[in-house]
Amino acid sequence: MTDQSTELVDEHLEDSDLDSAEPGGIDIEKVHRAILGTWAEERQRSRKIVEDPAMWRDDILAMPEHRERTLEQLKLLAEKGTPRLSFPKHLGGGENPGGNIAAFEELFLADPSLQIKSGVQFGLFGAAIMHLGTEPHHDRLLPGVMSVDIPGAFAMTETGHGSDVSSIGTTATYDAETEEFVIHTPFRGAWKDYLGNAALHGRAAVVFAQLITKGMNHGVHAFYVDLRDEHGEFLPGVGGEDDGVKGGLNGIDNGRLHFTNVRIPRENLLNRYGDVAPDGTYSSPIESPGRRFFVMLGTLVQGRVSLDGSAAVAQQAALAIAITYGNQRRQFDNTGSGRETMLLDYGRHQRRLIPRIATAYASTFAHDEFLREFDAVFSGEGDTPERRADLETLAAALKPTSTWQGMDTLQTAREACGGAGYLAENRLTLLRHDLDVYTTFEGDNTVLLQLVGKRLLDDYAAKFKDADARESARLVVAQAASRAFRDIGLARLGGAAYDFGSSARSVGWIRRPENQRALLAARVEEPISEIAMALNRASKQPGRAAAVFNALQDKLITTAGAYGELIQWEAFTRKLEEFEPESETHRILTWLRDLFGLSLIERDLSWYLMSGRLTNKRARLVSSYIARLVGRLRPHAQSLVDAFGYTDAHLRAKIASGAERERQEEAAAYYERLRASGDLPEDERAVYRAKRKQAKQSKR
Repeated sequence: MTDQSTELVDEHLEDSDLDSAEPGGIDIEKVHRAILGTWAEERQRSRKIVEDPAMWRDDILAMPEHRERTLEQLKLLAEKGTPRLSFPKHLGGGENPGGNIAAFEELFLADPSLQIKSGVQFGLFGAAIMHLGTEPHHDRLLPGVMSVDIPGAFAMTETGHGSDVSSIGTTATYDAETEEFVIHTPFRGAWKDYLGNAALHGRAAVVFAQLITKGMNHGVHAFYVDLRDEHGEFLPGVGGEDDGVKGGLNGIDNGRLHFTNVRIPRENLLNRYGDVAPDGTYSSPIESPGRRFFVMLGTLVQGRVSLDGSAAVAQQAALAIAITYGNQRRQFDNTGSGRETMLLDYGRHQRRLIPRIATAYASTFAHDEFLREFDAVFSGEGDTPERRADLETLAAALKPTSTWQGMDTLQTAREACGGAGYLAENRLTLLRHDLDVYTTFEGDNTVLLQLVGKRLLDDYAAKFKDADARESARLVVAQAASRAFRDIGLARLGGAAYDFGSSARSVGWIRRPENQRALLAARVEEPISEIAMALNRASKQPGRAAAVFNALQDKLITTAGAYGELIQWEAFTRKLEEFEPESETHRILTWLRDLFGLSLIERDLSWYLMSGRLTNKRARLVSSYIARLVGRLRPHAQSLVDAFGYTDAHLRAKIASGAERERQEEAAAYYERLRASGDLPEDERAVYRAKRKQAKQSKR
């Protein structure tokens, strides 16, 4: 063993707090309540629905049958009432936006197709009518939405324009003579595409189009458009295609729609933010076209909120399956005891799964805070322009972060379960297929993170807004000096750091939450500062700004991703305050929080070293301390996933049902009986090894 390796092992062993930890475990019930979050009752109600076999996915169904089953499940769900939670009370709703989203997220474990079809019907089609329309629209249109008598589509995305909604090609031109709008898709790229309920079931749609009246284009607005008659046939001027088989979510009838001069009444304009009088005069309570557009789209942010929470549910379920299997499945008799080693006792297996438990907890706790902010805005209790802007930034940061984490966790869990993880009966691979599209719908993850990056740049620029020229110069010089200082590997956030004489003291430095937070924040603040200064310099050179921004785009998006992870770490840290500081639960969850933060730092160690944020010694300690945390958390892994609260009826994975433990015990009992009876055949390998050993001894 090299001196360096010896040093790392020594560092790995020095941590008095961990070594003195008394055996025990978490209070599963308290942690479970924390996992359920603010809307625990609504989540539990939805989980009861998920336990009903009538709501489960049937994996043997072909696509056509799967679609019809999902439609019937949607109607059954409407009868059970949870989708009504978001709608107005005078129509039988609950006016409970946060509880509605919490209930929706749990549907992922029934069938993701049912969840997303529900999201299309109630969270997109219905929500667009509710948030973009006015009371006459609510009274006339929402009852059919809520009962699913009128299945509907949300027709925003076009074949040629997905993320860039402001550039869609569909037009809605007002005809003052007939007091009608004419909905038209003038070219193939303007067809509405990837729309749930469009291929078969949709009777109507909320169509987003460029509103044109009196020769003026007033930008994108939403219109209620009938699609099919009671027999399911397209109405005149409406046409479409089936998107066919997809990589997942094949219980949803996604399709394309196009319109050829389809006339609709003036009253079908959802006119909360923009209206057209009978004579064609346009009016809006928001004068700025740009701000009007973003306010309209901002009212539909709940889709991103719900996908963030659904991804957390996916992580929880995947880990509950994989950890349970890893605690039952055995492979290889490494000790010669006659009993094979449990999978989760292998160091690599622990390193694959236990840090992802930490990620699932961080994602879950961050989502609950996010959901509270959403509820404050959409319930009206805290609806201000500033909070709406912050909510949109949170959505753009957390939805990409958690959906990518969900994909990573599902794939890792699938591999950790070997061939069993690939079987449909154990759900991991099919859940991964279904979650895949969550990374690109309701906003492509990469595009959303670019929006976050631009917001961070705006906030950075605001620091200089009120400074005079001399003060701005001082700040820029100070940042440049700080960067130069870090370039020689000596600087730390908030001043120079010193390497302590002992490894234990260095471990203590890494464990302190204020230092973890400073490192994670620096991963955001420093790149944003560098990008802002580069763009500022480019702005003074004609024609350079766009090229410089494009060159820095990847760096900006990576930094925005780090910002989403910082939000999760901070939420986890705040959640720890809800547990008794001296309790074993608090201690174990603190280890889990540290594991999450340090895993992020370890992933970006090259950046921390190059920026001078960590010395080589502390960088080595990050990985060794992570290994120590993983080892200490291993005995608690099962309790940590049990606290998610999912039953066999939710997970429906045979490898997590106890069947594997029964097989292992049966095999162990079989060999024990053979040994006891004396009928166990001799092992040729053991005889061969004994002969070799005897031969070596005789030579001595």
